[in-house]
Amino acid sequence: MAQTMTPLALYTFAMSHYSEKIRWTLDSSDIPYREICLSPAFHIAPALRMGRRGQTTLPIVQTGQEAIQDSPRILAWLQQHRGPLPVMPEALRQPMREVEQRFDAIGKDVARYLYAHSFGSADAHIVKLWTDHASPWQAAIIRATYPLMRWVFKQKLHIRPARVALAEDRIRLAMDWLDREIADGRQHLVGDRLTVADITAAALLAPLACPSQHPVYGDAAYREGMKHAVAPWSQRPAMAWVRRMYDSHRGQMKGGVF
Repeated sequence: MAQTMTPLALYTFAMSHYSEKIRWTLDSSDIPYREICLSPAFHIAPALRMGRRGQTTLPIVQTGQEAIQDSPRILAWLQQHRGPLPVMPEALRQPMREVEQRFDAIGKDVARYLYAHSFGSADAHIVKLWTDHASPWQAAIIRATYPLMRWVFKQKLHIRPARVALAEDRIRLAMDWLDREIADGRQHLVGDRLTVADITAAALLAPLACPSQHPVYGDAAYREGMKHAVAPWSQRPAMAWVRRMYDSHRGQMKGGVF
């Protein structure tokens, strides 16, 4: 049924782990979509206009005149309007939601931690990430105003020593939980097949795990730029699990710009 419907438009940041969560859900559910990658700062007006919630966050899914912002709301909309999704079995709704909330809660912590460890040491790579999908004039503005944009990001993400240390602690707690869950050798966190619980946990931790299947996190330049930041986590069982999830279930991304 989903295959005959008009493809959705998915507005993302290429490096956003929340965007990857929705992209992966759509791909695994064989729901056609067109991905539009926006660039930092230039995403603000479209996100405010489409989301109509006073928020500038991505991803946003748009179909016709309707736009859905925020990944949990997008999942609920997809289940209602494009479901039932194979990765969202109704019988497992509550445990899936609990895992989703656990890892959604550290999304900003992961971003805060990585930017804190890359601003100043990997600026050239960050500029590349921010301009990869920009128009020529947008890219020129980003390059010219990067010091100001970096300062704004630091304020928005509260990149201060105490908050970065707290972010690291919260990431560690989430990984500790995941390590315990998979200690018995299980492949999936809820049930016996891929669900949004696995997708959320893997996608939200992917910037630290650097799976080769992801065109940003698996890129050699990203790995080099983030190597000192991700090194403390690289040998964790949780990171090996994320890479296995990508090896087993991600494969070639289908949807849009990549």
